[in-house]
Amino acid sequence: MRVFYLSLLLLLGGSTVYGQTAADDFIQLETISTDPVFDYLVWSDEFETPGPGPVDLTKWFHQTQLPLEGSWYNGEIQHYTDRIENAVVEDGVLKVIARRETFTDQGYTKAFTSARLNSKFAFQYGRVEISAKLPTGIGTWPALWMLGKNIDEDGGYWDILGFGTTPWPACGEIDIMEHWGDNQDYISSALHTPSSFGGTVNVGGRILPDASEKFHTYELIWTNERMIFRVDGLVHYTYQPAVRDAASWPFDAEQYFLFNVAMLPNVTSDFSESTMEVDYIRVYQESPVSSLQNSDSKGPVYYPNPVSNQLVISLDGGTGQELPISIYDLNGRTIVTQSATIIDGELRINQLEELPRGTYILTFPFEGEHHSIKFLKE
Repeated sequence: MRVFYLSLLLLLGGSTVYGQTAADDFIQLETISTDPVFDYLVWSDEFETPGPGPVDLTKWFHQTQLPLEGSWYNGEIQHYTDRIENAVVEDGVLKVIARRETFTDQGYTKAFTSARLNSKFAFQYGRVEISAKLPTGIGTWPALWMLGKNIDEDGGYWDILGFGTTPWPACGEIDIMEHWGDNQDYISSALHTPSSFGGTVNVGGRILPDASEKFHTYELIWTNERMIFRVDGLVHYTYQPAVRDAASWPFDAEQYFLFNVAMLPNVTSDFSESTMEVDYIRVYQESPVSSLQNSDSKGPVYYPNPVSNQLVISLDGGTGQELPISIYDLNGRTIVTQSATIIDGELRINQLEELPRGTYILTFPFEGEHHSIKFLKE
């Protein structure tokens, strides 16, 4: 964080003696950080289905295709499947389950199964929050991580769509959280780049004594200069190379998420199954307020304007869907955050009578797009 200091002469209560100012007449002030403020929700999965049921296939892709030679990387010994036995949404959480079972697929028989999910969402720069509870057992290797959307990896979601142009590690890898069952409660965050990969030196971590008993919030803050990794708000690693080039910083391009629990050869004979649970994932970026289109741009129909209490936004479809709503003033300050449900094609924003008179910006996501409207409060 760039922080600058200035000295301020206190004119009230200070003392000046013969043209000299006493030392206690000065204080230091910090200016606002130049880092962007990532407070606008652009994508999330709250896993709210009571279930049990499959993952939301509009948001996630099951990566099951084995690499060449029939084995996953790093000596992993499992099959990844698209079955509900290995990835299920239940009781408001996603459960990625590693199991001991004989399973044959693609001509290979393995003794363990699990799931490897790719997000159908990719982005560049922002803040990520993932609430998760980790599995246990020697041999388990859960990870919440990211890869460049451009990775050339047969069977990956974005490669299937034709984006795969760049091999690993030149595509960049961001490990938000990794945990190994033979080092219980030690969580790790790392970066893999052409300048350091595999047993990378770009790594940091901490002991989290109840990583497998409680949900913790794993966080990444990704700017164009640095990566900051936190757990429950506490920083445990920052990556900020002195030189940012293709070798050290392949991170000026979109990345996507991967959730998986791998199994390693040191698994113990008494292992049967263990689960990584994810309560939510949320991605925030900078507020679009500073770059809004003019009010006459094409967008949702809304009324009345000016508004006194209730603003109605007409939408095509989505009945029953709950959307996050943010309202900003013209200085970009967040005034209201709430949720609203689409009913009969209308999104109704209530209780606006408490807003002072003035002009406001309301933003919300809908069907993969982010909408912003300007309204007057009378």
